[in-house]
Amino acid sequence: MEQSATLDIETLKITQEQFILASQSLHLQRPGCDAVYPVGLYGWRKRCLYFFLLLLLVTMIVNLALTVWIIKVMNFSVDGMGNLHLNQDGIRLEGVSEFLLPLYVNEIQSRRDSLLVLRSEKNVTLNVRNDHGQLTGQLTVGPEAVEAQCQRLEVRSKDGDRLLFTANEEEVIMTTEKFTVTGSDGAVFGHSVETPLIQARASEDLKLESPTRALTMEAPRGVEVSAAKGPLKVSGRKDLQLESTEGEILFDANTIQLGSLPLGVYTASPTQASQEQAVYEVCVCPSGKIYLSPAESSSTCQAMSNICLWS
Repeated sequence: MEQSATLDIETLKITQEQFILASQSLHLQRPGCDAVYPVGLYGWRKRCLYFFLLLLLVTMIVNLALTVWIIKVMNFSVDGMGNLHLNQDGIRLEGVSEFLLPLYVNEIQSRRDSLLVLRSEKNVTLNVRNDHGQLTGQLTVGPEAVEAQCQRLEVRSKDGDRLLFTANEEEVIMTTEKFTVTGSDGAVFGHSVETPLIQARASEDLKLESPTRALTMEAPRGVEVSAAKGPLKVSGRKDLQLESTEGEILFDANTIQLGSLPLGVYTASPTQASQEQAVYEVCVCPSGKIYLSPAESSSTCQAMSNICLWS
């Protein structure tokens, strides 16, 4: 028994020594002596992280301040921005608006209690294009002229039912009851004018003049020239010709006066003859020229008179 107990104790010692040697060879540590490993950022990495977080916070604050400032300056609201209001019908602008680039709109309308003013330093141009982008109409208001380019220009009445003025490449038509020219020099027409009536204003003279060419008035049913409350004067530098191809020329007046007619007889002193002679006879040459001859008991008209010879 003592030998077996001794053997067991030795065997236990050998087993304990083998466990210790095996533990040392595997570098095993005892539970009471476990190693501690630090977890996290330390040193310059930690400082860089805090710096980036601070920079991000400053950037967010600056962006928020700029956003609030822009909203306040531009006057942003739920309806629009400043004087610009958005609604279901379109865009509404209050006050003066400036456009740096072309504006494409369907309709421009002012308020009921204000005017619509289009202002530009050079000109204001309105263009109309078709579906293919081709220019079909243009209205340009410039510093020197107002130009309209279109196929047909129309001016209508206030209600839009009556056509007052129209112009195209072939003709210009005015359908108003009266066309008034108030210029001091009147109206100048380069070609013919067709109108049913030419009338001056009350207490003003009517003058038809062609300074360098002829003045012709034609009508298929007649031309009437009348002065209801004043004289009618027709003058020419050279000849004044009244001609009727199929009818007659009628002078109907209480007094018909032909002034500055020449005398058809020779006298030594025409002044003396005119003082002594009170009544004259009107004579007509074969050529149609009229002259005066002293009236006597019989006709003194002579076909061989010096007036007829020199006519």
